[in-house]
Amino acid sequence: MSGKIDLVGGLVLAPVPVVLVACAHEELGTNLLTIAWCGVDCSKPPIIHVSIRPDRFSYRMIKESGSFTVNLPTIDMVDKVDLCGTVSGADGDKFERAGLTAVPAKLVKAPLVAECPVNIECELVKIEPLGIHDMFLGEIVARHIDESVSDGGRADWSRIPLISYIDGEYWSLGERIGTYGCSKKDI
Repeated sequence: MSGKIDLVGGLVLAPVPVVLVACAHEELGTNLLTIAWCGVDCSKPPIIHVSIRPDRFSYRMIKESGSFTVNLPTIDMVDKVDLCGTVSGADGDKFERAGLTAVPAKLVKAPLVAECPVNIECELVKIEPLGIHDMFLGEIVARHIDESVSDGGRADWSRIPLISYIDGEYWSLGERIGTYGCSKKDI
């Protein structure tokens, strides 16, 4: 392994998406939290996951309500996104504190974040304990996109400057460099 040294620091899978997860609970109200441990797990049925520590305020809310939303923030929201990941909803309304707007979802109890151009509604399927985090698997039951970044109902990702997370830092994503199947065009 010439030229390789041991990597110091955190996790090395990079980048990972930064999302705002919203939830609602009959007794506890609504909450919003920033998650970077999120991903796609299955295409049929469409399943995604968010991983949350059991001591987080939103953990109980999602577990008991059975739903959550995943909202994709943009780089102009980085301060609000960071705030939602560094303060607890037990200490007050994070929507209000961050200056974000909760709007009703179409099919689940958890709200959408109006300022996020892409919103995903999820019904909780399963909670999988992993260690200090538990993985919440959610089936996607509805998807929404702002008309301003839509290209015929599909997302125009060139107009959605997403945030990624790498080893304790927020990063923006670059430009498109190819499409699925581009390697077969010359074959």
